[in-house]
Amino acid sequence: MPAFELPPTATRLFIGGERVPGAGAPLIVRSPATEQPIAEFAGASSDQIDQAIQAARDAFDSGVWSGLTPAARGGYVRRLLGHLAEHKAALKEIIVAETGCPTSSPVMMAQLDSPISASAGLIDIYQALPEVEDHGQPLAERINHTGQLVQSLRRHAPVGVVAAIAAYNFPLFTAVWKIIPALLTGNTVVLRPNPLTPLVTLALADAALAAGLPAGVLNIVAEAGADAAVRLTVDPRVDMVTFTGSNDVGAKVMEQAAGTLKRIQLELGGKSAQIYLPDSVERAASAAAGVCLAHAGQGCVLGTRVFVPEADKARVMDAMAASLSGVVIGDPTDPKTQMGPVISANQRARCERYTQLAVDAGGRVVCGGRRPAHLDKGFYFEPTVLDLPDNKNPAAQDEIFGPVIGVMGYQSLDHAVEMANDTVFGLSGYVHGKDLKTATAIAQRLRTGTVNVNTGATNPAYVSSGGWGRSGYGRERGAEGLRIYQQVQVLNLAN
Repeated sequence: MPAFELPPTATRLFIGGERVPGAGAPLIVRSPATEQPIAEFAGASSDQIDQAIQAARDAFDSGVWSGLTPAARGGYVRRLLGHLAEHKAALKEIIVAETGCPTSSPVMMAQLDSPISASAGLIDIYQALPEVEDHGQPLAERINHTGQLVQSLRRHAPVGVVAAIAAYNFPLFTAVWKIIPALLTGNTVVLRPNPLTPLVTLALADAALAAGLPAGVLNIVAEAGADAAVRLTVDPRVDMVTFTGSNDVGAKVMEQAAGTLKRIQLELGGKSAQIYLPDSVERAASAAAGVCLAHAGQGCVLGTRVFVPEADKARVMDAMAASLSGVVIGDPTDPKTQMGPVISANQRARCERYTQLAVDAGGRVVCGGRRPAHLDKGFYFEPTVLDLPDNKNPAAQDEIFGPVIGVMGYQSLDHAVEMANDTVFGLSGYVHGKDLKTATAIAQRLRTGTVNVNTGATNPAYVSSGGWGRSGYGRERGAEGLRIYQQVQVLNLAN
Protein backbone atom coordinates (compact mmCIF):
# COMPACT_ATOMS: atom_id res chain seq x y z
CA MET A 1 0.00 0.00 0.00
CA PRO A 2 1.53 3.38 -0.98
CA ALA A 3 2.75 5.75 1.74
CA PHE A 4 0.25 8.35 2.83
CA GLU A 5 1.35 11.85 3.76
CA LEU A 6 -0.56 14.86 5.02
CA PRO A 7 0.49 18.51 4.94
CA PRO A 8 1.44 19.85 8.39
CA THR A 9 -1.71 21.96 8.73
CA ALA A 10 -4.08 19.10 7.88
CA THR A 11 -4.41 17.98 11.49
CA ARG A 12 -5.13 21.39 12.97
CA LEU A 13 -8.45 22.30 14.53
CA PHE A 14 -10.59 25.18 13.28
CA ILE A 15 -11.78 27.61 15.93
CA GLY A 16 -12.95 31.18 15.51
CA GLY A 17 -11.83 31.34 11.88
CA GLU A 18 -8.29 30.07 12.53
CA ARG A 19 -6.55 26.74 12.13
CA VAL A 20 -4.91 25.99 15.47
CA PRO A 21 -2.96 23.01 16.83
CA GLY A 22 -4.78 20.91 19.37
CA ALA A 23 -3.82 21.11 23.03
CA GLY A 24 -5.55 17.99 24.31
CA ALA A 25 -4.97 14.26 24.37
CA PRO A 26 -3.19 12.69 21.38
CA LEU A 27 -5.40 11.37 18.60
CA ILE A 28 -4.08 8.46 16.55
CA VAL A 29 -5.74 7.71 13.21
CA ARG A 30 -5.01 4.21 11.98
CA SER A 31 -5.34 2.78 8.52
CA PRO A 32 -7.94 0.02 8.70
CA ALA A 33 -6.10 -1.65 5.81
CA THR A 34 -2.69 -1.88 7.50
CA GLU A 35 -3.49 -1.21 11.17
CA GLN A 36 -0.65 1.32 11.13
CA PRO A 37 -0.97 4.99 12.19
CA ILE A 38 -1.45 7.42 9.32
CA ALA A 39 -1.70 10.50 11.54
CA GLU A 40 -0.98 11.34 15.15
CA PHE A 41 -1.77 14.75 16.60
CA ALA A 42 -3.15 16.52 19.64
CA GLY A 43 -6.92 16.71 19.75
CA ALA A 44 -9.00 19.46 21.27
CA SER A 45 -8.53 20.33 24.91
CA SER A 46 -11.41 21.17 27.23
CA ASP A 47 -10.58 24.86 26.86
CA GLN A 48 -10.56 24.59 23.07
CA ILE A 49 -13.96 22.92 23.06
CA ASP A 50 -15.25 25.81 25.16
CA GLN A 51 -13.65 28.31 22.79
CA ALA A 52 -15.27 26.69 19.76
CA ILE A 53 -18.72 26.78 21.34
CA GLN A 54 -18.26 30.41 22.37
CA ALA A 55 -16.98 31.37 18.92
CA ALA A 56 -20.11 29.91 17.35
CA ARG A 57 -22.30 31.58 19.95
CA ASP A 58 -20.70 34.99 19.42
CA ALA A 59 -20.90 34.68 15.63
CA PHE A 60 -24.59 33.84 15.78
CA ASP A 61 -25.54 36.49 18.34
CA SER A 62 -23.69 39.20 16.40
CA GLY A 63 -25.84 38.61 13.33
CA VAL A 64 -22.75 38.52 11.11
CA TRP A 65 -24.14 35.38 9.49
CA SER A 66 -27.84 35.14 10.30
CA GLY A 67 -28.25 38.78 9.28
CA LEU A 68 -27.15 38.09 5.71
CA THR A 69 -29.67 37.50 2.96
CA PRO A 70 -30.29 33.90 1.84
CA ALA A 71 -28.60 34.76 -1.45
CA ALA A 72 -25.49 36.03 0.34
CA ARG A 73 -25.21 32.93 2.51
CA GLY A 74 -25.77 30.79 -0.57
CA GLY A 75 -22.84 32.54 -2.25
CA TYR A 76 -20.51 31.66 0.62
CA VAL A 77 -21.67 28.04 0.56
CA ARG A 78 -21.18 27.79 -3.22
CA ARG A 79 -17.60 28.98 -2.81
CA LEU A 80 -17.05 26.43 -0.03
CA LEU A 81 -18.36 23.64 -2.25
CA GLY A 82 -16.30 24.93 -5.16
CA HIS A 83 -13.14 24.60 -3.10
CA LEU A 84 -14.03 21.01 -2.21
CA ALA A 85 -14.66 20.22 -5.87
CA GLU A 86 -11.29 21.64 -6.85
CA HIS A 87 -9.53 19.42 -4.31
CA LYS A 88 -11.44 16.19 -4.87
CA ALA A 89 -8.31 14.18 -5.69
CA ALA A 90 -6.65 15.05 -2.38
CA LEU A 91 -9.87 14.49 -0.45
CA LYS A 92 -10.32 11.09 -2.07
CA GLU A 93 -6.83 10.07 -1.02
CA ILE A 94 -7.65 10.96 2.58
CA ILE A 95 -10.97 9.10 2.49
CA VAL A 96 -9.36 5.94 1.12
CA ALA A 97 -6.59 6.08 3.73
CA GLU A 98 -8.69 6.66 6.83
CA THR A 99 -11.89 4.74 5.96
CA GLY A 100 -10.50 1.86 3.90
CA CYS A 101 -13.12 2.42 1.19
CA PRO A 102 -11.64 1.13 -2.10
CA THR A 103 -10.62 3.86 -4.50
CA SER A 104 -12.55 2.30 -7.40
CA SER A 105 -15.66 1.42 -5.39
CA PRO A 106 -18.98 2.76 -6.70
CA VAL A 107 -19.58 3.84 -3.10
CA MET A 108 -16.95 6.52 -3.60
CA MET A 109 -19.72 8.46 -5.30
CA ALA A 110 -21.48 8.73 -1.93
CA GLN A 111 -18.22 9.30 -0.08
CA LEU A 112 -17.13 12.27 -2.16
CA ASP A 113 -18.96 13.23 -5.33
CA SER A 114 -22.54 13.25 -4.10
CA PRO A 115 -22.16 15.49 -1.04
CA ILE A 116 -20.23 18.05 -3.08
CA SER A 117 -22.22 18.15 -6.30
CA ALA A 118 -25.71 17.58 -4.90
CA SER A 119 -25.31 20.26 -2.23
CA ALA A 120 -25.67 22.89 -4.95
CA GLY A 121 -29.21 21.61 -5.37
CA LEU A 122 -29.79 22.13 -1.66
CA ILE A 123 -28.86 25.79 -2.08
CA ASP A 124 -31.48 26.13 -4.80
CA ILE A 125 -34.11 24.40 -2.65
CA TYR A 126 -33.42 26.70 0.27
CA GLN A 127 -33.55 29.87 -1.77
CA ALA A 128 -36.93 28.79 -3.16
CA LEU A 129 -38.40 28.31 0.32
CA PRO A 130 -40.31 31.31 1.67
CA GLU A 131 -38.79 32.96 4.71
CA VAL A 132 -42.15 34.48 5.65
CA GLU A 133 -45.60 32.97 4.97
CA ASP A 134 -49.09 34.26 5.52
CA HIS A 135 -51.17 32.15 7.90
CA GLY A 136 -54.13 32.41 5.56
CA GLN A 137 -56.85 33.35 8.04
CA PRO A 138 -60.22 34.27 6.48
CA LEU A 139 -60.60 37.81 5.16
CA ALA A 140 -63.39 38.59 7.62
CA GLU A 141 -61.02 37.91 10.53
CA ARG A 142 -58.33 40.26 9.29
CA ILE A 143 -60.15 43.28 10.65
CA ASN A 144 -60.59 43.16 14.41
CA HIS A 145 -63.36 44.67 16.56
CA THR A 146 -61.56 48.05 16.72
CA GLY A 147 -61.33 48.29 12.96
CA GLN A 148 -57.60 47.56 12.80
CA LEU A 149 -56.21 45.54 9.92
CA VAL A 150 -54.57 42.48 11.46
CA GLN A 151 -52.23 40.10 9.71
CA SER A 152 -50.57 36.97 11.07
CA LEU A 153 -47.31 35.80 9.52
CA ARG A 154 -45.15 32.74 10.01
CA ARG A 155 -41.42 33.44 9.91
CA HIS A 156 -38.78 30.74 9.61
CA ALA A 157 -35.80 31.75 11.76
CA PRO A 158 -32.49 29.96 12.40
CA VAL A 159 -32.27 27.81 15.51
CA GLY A 160 -28.92 29.26 16.63
CA VAL A 161 -25.75 27.29 17.41
CA VAL A 162 -25.77 23.79 15.94
CA ALA A 163 -23.55 20.98 17.20
CA ALA A 164 -22.90 18.51 14.37
CA ILE A 165 -21.48 15.09 15.24
CA ALA A 166 -20.46 13.06 12.18
CA ALA A 167 -20.05 9.31 11.61
CA TYR A 168 -16.94 7.31 10.72
CA ASN A 169 -18.19 5.35 7.72
CA PHE A 170 -18.95 8.31 5.41
CA PRO A 171 -17.16 11.15 7.20
CA LEU A 172 -17.42 13.85 4.53
CA PHE A 173 -20.93 12.83 3.50
CA THR A 174 -22.33 12.94 7.04
CA ALA A 175 -20.53 16.21 7.82
CA VAL A 176 -21.55 18.07 4.67
CA TRP A 177 -25.21 17.05 4.93
CA LYS A 178 -25.27 18.63 8.38
CA ILE A 179 -23.26 21.81 7.99
CA ILE A 180 -24.61 22.90 4.59
CA PRO A 181 -28.30 23.11 5.58
CA ALA A 182 -27.36 24.52 8.97
CA LEU A 183 -25.27 27.29 7.38
CA LEU A 184 -27.75 28.05 4.62
CA THR A 185 -30.52 28.64 7.15
CA GLY A 186 -28.41 31.09 9.14
CA ASN A 187 -27.04 28.96 11.96
CA THR A 188 -23.47 28.72 13.17
CA VAL A 189 -21.86 25.30 13.65
CA VAL A 190 -19.44 23.37 15.83
CA LEU A 191 -18.54 20.19 13.94
CA ARG A 192 -17.09 17.21 15.78
CA PRO A 193 -15.66 14.46 13.50
CA ASN A 194 -15.62 10.82 14.52
CA PRO A 195 -12.21 10.05 16.09
CA LEU A 196 -11.71 7.10 13.74
CA THR A 197 -11.95 9.22 10.57
CA PRO A 198 -11.37 12.91 11.41
CA LEU A 199 -8.96 13.90 8.64
CA VAL A 200 -11.25 14.60 5.69
CA THR A 201 -13.61 16.48 8.02
CA LEU A 202 -10.79 18.71 9.21
CA ALA A 203 -10.15 19.52 5.54
CA LEU A 204 -13.45 21.40 5.56
CA ALA A 205 -11.60 24.15 7.41
CA ASP A 206 -9.59 24.98 4.31
CA ALA A 207 -12.83 25.18 2.31
CA ALA A 208 -14.32 27.54 4.90
CA LEU A 209 -11.26 29.79 4.73
CA ALA A 210 -11.26 29.74 0.93
CA ALA A 211 -14.94 30.69 0.93
CA GLY A 212 -14.29 33.57 3.33
CA LEU A 213 -16.77 32.44 5.98
CA PRO A 214 -16.89 34.96 8.86
CA ALA A 215 -14.94 33.87 11.94
CA GLY A 216 -16.84 31.53 14.21
CA VAL A 217 -19.50 30.54 11.70
CA LEU A 218 -17.95 27.08 11.29
CA ASN A 219 -15.72 25.48 13.91
CA ILE A 220 -14.21 21.97 13.84
CA VAL A 221 -12.90 20.20 16.94
CA ALA A 222 -11.41 16.72 16.61
CA GLU A 223 -10.76 14.67 19.73
CA ALA A 224 -9.47 11.30 20.87
CA GLY A 225 -12.28 10.57 23.30
CA ALA A 226 -15.85 11.79 23.70
CA ASP A 227 -15.51 14.92 25.85
CA ALA A 228 -16.42 17.31 23.04
CA ALA A 229 -19.32 15.12 21.93
CA VAL A 230 -20.77 15.16 25.44
CA ARG A 231 -20.09 18.86 26.00
CA LEU A 232 -21.82 19.77 22.76
CA THR A 233 -24.97 17.91 23.81
CA VAL A 234 -25.25 19.51 27.26
CA ASP A 235 -23.84 23.03 26.93
CA PRO A 236 -26.63 25.64 27.19
CA ARG A 237 -24.94 27.79 24.54
CA VAL A 238 -25.75 25.10 21.95
CA ASP A 239 -29.31 25.19 20.60
CA MET A 240 -29.42 22.04 18.47
CA VAL A 241 -27.59 18.73 18.10
CA THR A 242 -27.49 16.75 14.86
CA PHE A 243 -25.91 13.29 15.14
CA THR A 244 -25.26 10.32 12.88
CA GLY A 245 -24.22 7.05 14.47
CA SER A 246 -25.47 4.03 16.38
CA ASN A 247 -28.87 3.95 18.01
CA ASP A 248 -27.38 3.33 21.47
CA VAL A 249 -25.25 6.47 21.27
CA GLY A 250 -28.15 8.35 19.70
CA ALA A 251 -30.27 7.54 22.74
CA LYS A 252 -27.55 9.00 24.97
CA VAL A 253 -27.40 12.13 22.82
CA MET A 254 -31.15 12.55 23.19
CA GLU A 255 -30.93 12.06 26.95
CA GLN A 256 -28.06 14.51 27.33
CA ALA A 257 -29.73 17.14 25.16
CA ALA A 258 -32.97 16.88 27.15
CA GLY A 259 -31.54 18.80 30.08
CA THR A 260 -31.48 22.03 28.06
CA LEU A 261 -34.34 21.04 25.72
CA LYS A 262 -32.20 21.27 22.61
CA ARG A 263 -33.63 20.50 19.22
CA ILE A 264 -32.26 17.20 17.94
CA GLN A 265 -31.87 15.44 14.62
CA LEU A 266 -30.71 11.84 14.77
CA GLU A 267 -29.85 9.48 11.93
CA LEU A 268 -29.12 6.17 13.60
CA GLY A 269 -28.74 2.50 12.80
CA GLY A 270 -30.80 0.23 10.62
CA LYS A 271 -31.60 -3.39 9.89
CA SER A 272 -33.31 -2.83 6.59
CA ALA A 273 -35.35 -5.50 4.88
CA GLN A 274 -35.27 -6.50 1.23
CA ILE A 275 -38.43 -8.29 0.13
CA TYR A 276 -38.29 -10.11 -3.21
CA LEU A 277 -41.67 -10.84 -4.69
CA PRO A 278 -42.11 -14.28 -6.31
CA ASP A 279 -41.91 -12.71 -9.77
CA SER A 280 -38.45 -11.25 -9.04
CA VAL A 281 -36.61 -13.93 -7.08
CA GLU A 282 -33.80 -14.04 -9.66
CA ARG A 283 -32.81 -10.50 -8.67
CA ALA A 284 -32.03 -11.62 -5.10
CA ALA A 285 -28.75 -13.22 -6.14
CA SER A 286 -27.15 -9.78 -6.43
CA ALA A 287 -28.27 -8.63 -2.97
CA ALA A 288 -25.28 -10.09 -1.15
CA ALA A 289 -22.72 -8.31 -3.32
CA GLY A 290 -24.82 -5.15 -3.16
CA VAL A 291 -24.53 -5.11 0.62
CA CYS A 292 -21.09 -6.59 1.26
CA LEU A 293 -19.22 -4.64 -1.41
CA ALA A 294 -20.80 -1.35 -0.33
CA HIS A 295 -17.95 -0.18 1.90
CA ALA A 296 -17.69 -3.62 3.51
CA GLY A 297 -21.31 -3.45 4.60
CA GLN A 298 -20.75 -0.33 6.69
CA GLY A 299 -23.88 1.54 5.68
CA CYS A 300 -26.89 2.16 7.87
CA VAL A 301 -29.41 1.95 5.00
CA LEU A 302 -28.14 -1.31 3.50
CA GLY A 303 -30.67 -4.11 3.12
CA THR A 304 -29.02 -6.70 5.35
CA ARG A 305 -32.16 -8.84 5.82
CA VAL A 306 -33.25 -10.57 2.62
CA PHE A 307 -36.67 -12.21 2.38
CA VAL A 308 -37.43 -14.63 -0.47
CA PRO A 309 -40.10 -17.32 -0.95
CA GLU A 310 -39.19 -20.34 1.20
CA ALA A 311 -39.16 -22.64 -1.82
CA ASP A 312 -36.52 -20.48 -3.53
CA LYS A 313 -34.29 -19.83 -0.53
CA ALA A 314 -31.68 -22.55 -1.12
CA ARG A 315 -30.99 -21.66 -4.73
CA VAL A 316 -30.89 -17.93 -3.89
CA MET A 317 -28.22 -18.53 -1.27
CA ASP A 318 -26.19 -20.70 -3.64
CA ALA A 319 -26.35 -17.92 -6.23
CA MET A 320 -25.26 -15.37 -3.63
CA ALA A 321 -22.27 -17.50 -2.67
CA ALA A 322 -21.31 -17.82 -6.33
CA SER A 323 -21.53 -14.04 -6.80
CA LEU A 324 -19.06 -13.51 -3.96
CA SER A 325 -16.60 -16.30 -4.78
CA GLY A 326 -14.27 -14.17 -6.86
CA VAL A 327 -14.44 -10.92 -4.90
CA VAL A 328 -11.07 -9.18 -4.65
CA ILE A 329 -10.44 -8.19 -1.01
CA GLY A 330 -7.43 -6.17 -0.01
CA ASP A 331 -5.54 -2.91 -0.50
CA PRO A 332 -8.11 -0.12 -0.93
CA THR A 333 -5.67 1.92 -3.01
CA ASP A 334 -5.50 -0.84 -5.66
CA PRO A 335 -8.04 -0.16 -8.45
CA LYS A 336 -8.71 -3.91 -8.69
CA THR A 337 -9.88 -4.16 -5.09
CA GLN A 338 -13.63 -4.62 -4.72
CA MET A 339 -13.91 -4.79 -0.95
CA GLY A 340 -11.82 -3.19 1.75
CA PRO A 341 -11.65 -3.60 5.53
CA VAL A 342 -14.08 -2.66 8.24
CA ILE A 343 -13.02 0.30 10.33
CA SER A 344 -11.43 -1.32 13.40
CA ALA A 345 -10.52 -4.50 15.24
CA ASN A 346 -13.61 -4.05 17.39
CA GLN A 347 -15.85 -3.93 14.33
CA ARG A 348 -14.22 -7.01 12.86
CA ALA A 349 -14.75 -8.80 16.17
CA ARG A 350 -18.40 -7.76 16.05
CA CYS A 351 -18.77 -9.45 12.66
CA GLU A 352 -17.18 -12.61 14.04
CA ARG A 353 -19.35 -12.55 17.16
CA TYR A 354 -22.63 -12.17 15.30
CA THR A 355 -21.70 -14.87 12.82
CA GLN A 356 -21.21 -17.24 15.74
CA LEU A 357 -24.40 -16.05 17.44
CA ALA A 358 -26.30 -16.73 14.23
CA VAL A 359 -24.99 -20.31 14.15
CA ASP A 360 -25.66 -20.83 17.87
CA ALA A 361 -29.30 -19.81 17.26
CA GLY A 362 -29.78 -22.33 14.47
CA GLY A 363 -28.34 -20.47 11.48
CA ARG A 364 -25.75 -21.59 8.98
CA VAL A 365 -22.81 -19.91 7.30
CA VAL A 366 -23.34 -20.23 3.55
CA CYS A 367 -20.07 -18.49 2.67
CA GLY A 368 -17.49 -16.30 4.38
CA GLY A 369 -17.71 -15.89 8.12
CA ARG A 370 -14.04 -15.38 8.88
CA ARG A 371 -10.97 -13.28 8.22
CA PRO A 372 -9.44 -13.73 4.75
CA ALA A 373 -6.62 -16.26 4.94
CA HIS A 374 -4.33 -14.27 2.63
CA LEU A 375 -4.42 -11.06 4.70
CA ASP A 376 -2.52 -11.07 7.98
CA LYS A 377 -2.83 -7.30 8.48
CA GLY A 378 -5.84 -5.06 8.33
CA PHE A 379 -9.36 -5.28 9.74
CA TYR A 380 -10.72 -7.51 6.99
CA PHE A 381 -13.70 -9.85 7.14
CA GLU A 382 -14.95 -12.01 4.30
CA PRO A 383 -18.26 -11.19 2.62
CA THR A 384 -20.67 -13.42 4.50
CA VAL A 385 -24.06 -14.92 3.70
CA LEU A 386 -26.03 -16.41 6.59
CA ASP A 387 -28.90 -18.86 6.28
CA LEU A 388 -31.23 -17.71 9.05
CA PRO A 389 -34.14 -19.92 10.13
CA ASP A 390 -36.25 -17.02 11.36
CA ASN A 391 -36.30 -13.31 12.10
CA LYS A 392 -35.67 -13.88 15.83
CA ASN A 393 -32.05 -14.81 15.15
CA PRO A 394 -29.60 -12.28 16.69
CA ALA A 395 -28.09 -11.69 13.24
CA ALA A 396 -31.55 -10.62 12.02
CA GLN A 397 -32.35 -8.37 14.97
CA ASP A 398 -29.15 -6.44 15.64
CA GLU A 399 -27.20 -4.13 13.38
CA ILE A 400 -23.84 -5.78 12.63
CA PHE A 401 -22.38 -3.05 10.41
CA GLY A 402 -20.12 -5.23 8.36
CA PRO A 403 -20.17 -7.43 5.23
CA VAL A 404 -22.76 -9.82 6.64
CA ILE A 405 -26.20 -10.51 5.13
CA GLY A 406 -28.94 -12.81 6.37
CA VAL A 407 -31.43 -14.68 4.17
CA MET A 408 -34.86 -15.81 5.38
CA GLY A 409 -37.72 -17.58 3.66
CA TYR A 410 -41.32 -16.42 3.76
CA GLN A 411 -44.55 -18.40 3.40
CA SER A 412 -46.59 -15.50 2.01
CA LEU A 413 -46.20 -11.79 1.35
CA ASP A 414 -48.07 -11.10 4.59
CA HIS A 415 -45.48 -13.23 6.37
CA ALA A 416 -42.67 -11.29 4.68
CA VAL A 417 -44.14 -7.96 5.78
CA GLU A 418 -44.63 -9.26 9.31
CA MET A 419 -40.97 -10.28 9.56
CA ALA A 420 -39.76 -7.09 7.92
CA ASN A 421 -41.61 -5.02 10.51
CA ASP A 422 -40.45 -7.19 13.40
CA THR A 423 -37.57 -4.88 14.31
CA VAL A 424 -36.82 -1.88 16.50
CA PHE A 425 -35.29 -0.16 13.48
CA GLY A 426 -36.96 1.75 10.66
CA LEU A 427 -34.43 3.54 8.50
CA SER A 428 -34.88 2.06 5.04
CA GLY A 429 -36.43 -0.82 3.16
CA TYR A 430 -36.54 -2.40 -0.28
CA VAL A 431 -39.21 -4.17 -2.30
CA HIS A 432 -38.36 -5.87 -5.61
CA GLY A 433 -41.14 -6.89 -7.96
CA LYS A 434 -42.10 -6.81 -11.61
CA ASP A 435 -45.71 -6.22 -10.61
CA LEU A 436 -45.27 -2.59 -9.63
CA LYS A 437 -48.76 -2.28 -8.18
CA THR A 438 -48.22 -5.17 -5.77
CA ALA A 439 -44.68 -4.07 -4.94
CA THR A 440 -45.87 -0.56 -4.11
CA ALA A 441 -48.68 -1.90 -1.94
CA ILE A 442 -46.16 -3.98 0.01
CA ALA A 443 -43.81 -0.99 0.31
CA GLN A 444 -46.52 1.10 1.94
CA ARG A 445 -46.96 -1.52 4.65
CA LEU A 446 -43.34 -1.32 5.79
CA ARG A 447 -42.75 0.78 8.90
CA THR A 448 -39.65 2.63 7.83
CA GLY A 449 -38.62 6.15 6.90
CA THR A 450 -37.72 5.29 3.30
CA VAL A 451 -38.85 2.46 1.03
CA ASN A 452 -37.18 1.79 -2.32
CA VAL A 453 -39.20 -0.10 -4.93
CA ASN A 454 -36.89 -1.63 -7.56
CA THR A 455 -34.35 1.13 -6.95
CA GLY A 456 -32.15 2.82 -4.41
CA ALA A 457 -30.87 5.77 -6.40
CA THR A 458 -32.25 9.25 -5.73
CA ASN A 459 -30.95 12.81 -5.71
CA PRO A 460 -29.91 13.26 -2.08
CA ALA A 461 -30.33 17.02 -2.17
CA TYR A 462 -34.00 16.89 -3.07
CA VAL A 463 -35.04 13.66 -1.32
CA SER A 464 -34.90 13.62 2.47
CA SER A 465 -33.88 10.71 4.67
CA GLY A 466 -34.83 9.88 8.22
CA GLY A 467 -35.55 7.01 10.53
CA TRP A 468 -38.54 5.70 12.43
CA GLY A 469 -38.33 3.91 15.76
CA ARG A 470 -34.78 3.48 17.02
CA SER A 471 -33.41 4.54 13.65
CA GLY A 472 -33.68 8.21 14.48
CA TYR A 473 -35.64 11.38 14.70
CA GLY A 474 -36.17 14.12 12.13
CA ARG A 475 -35.10 14.30 8.51
CA GLU A 476 -31.91 15.17 6.66
CA ARG A 477 -31.65 16.85 3.26
CA GLY A 478 -34.46 18.07 1.07
CA ALA A 479 -36.89 20.77 2.17
CA GLU A 480 -37.63 18.93 5.41
CA GLY A 481 -33.91 18.70 6.17
CA LEU A 482 -33.62 22.48 5.80
CA ARG A 483 -36.67 23.33 7.88
CA ILE A 484 -35.40 21.26 10.81
CA TYR A 485 -32.62 23.84 11.24
CA GLN A 486 -35.23 26.59 11.54
CA GLN A 487 -37.81 27.47 14.15
CA VAL A 488 -41.14 29.15 13.56
CA GLN A 489 -41.81 32.63 14.85
CA VAL A 490 -45.33 33.98 14.60
CA LEU A 491 -45.68 37.70 13.82
CA ASN A 492 -49.09 39.21 14.48
CA LEU A 493 -49.22 42.70 12.94
CA ALA A 494 -51.75 45.51 13.13
CA ASN A 495 -51.74 49.03 11.72
